[in-house]
Amino acid sequence: MKLVLIGAPAAGKGTQAARLVKHYGIAHISTGDMLREEVAKGTELGNQAKSIMASGGLVSDELIIAIVKERIQKDDCKNGFILDGFPRTVVQAEKLDEMVALDKVVYINAPDEVMLARLTARETCPKCGATYNKLFLPAKVAGVCDVCGEALTQRKDDTTQAGLARIKTFHEQSEPLVAFYINKGILFEVDGTKPIDEITKAIVEGLER
Repeated sequence: MKLVLIGAPAAGKGTQAARLVKHYGIAHISTGDMLREEVAKGTELGNQAKSIMASGGLVSDELIIAIVKERIQKDDCKNGFILDGFPRTVVQAEKLDEMVALDKVVYINAPDEVMLARLTARETCPKCGATYNKLFLPAKVAGVCDVCGEALTQRKDDTTQAGLARIKTFHEQSEPLVAFYINKGILFEVDGTKPIDEITKAIVEGLER
């Protein structure tokens, strides 16, 4: 099964992708995580992406397409994968079409004010990558990772200013993907304001229709 998750920042793509990976036994490909890893390593790609990501912008199509093309050829993608954070533009979607035939596209939809509130409440473990949200998925001990005990941090692009910019960028550059995939007959929408378990159930039911 080859899937794409679409949604604005903090719509719940990462949370749902992690659950679907366990359910279906397929690879989770988060382009955001991959880019942040490059930034942390201080690679040439990471240095190019750092300032763009901090301001809420999108890295160039050429860079991200090259990363994804290489990633989906790895062994763990043989049984399928979930793309989380790619494609983000119609141009990227057209390039993805040339690489692979998708089975389904899931659009997790929620109002801007909900996503901004979630986004600014997010926390991440810098050691193991676990994610939390003070509003609906808090750590058992405030500020401490449940998994490894590391102190949690907030991403630099999870501020109100950067969040507003990222949501605006989603509407301008990524929202056209909804119509693109509706026209292909492979997209279905779920309500991103529902509880996490209900969203997972709705996605699985949609995938298995």
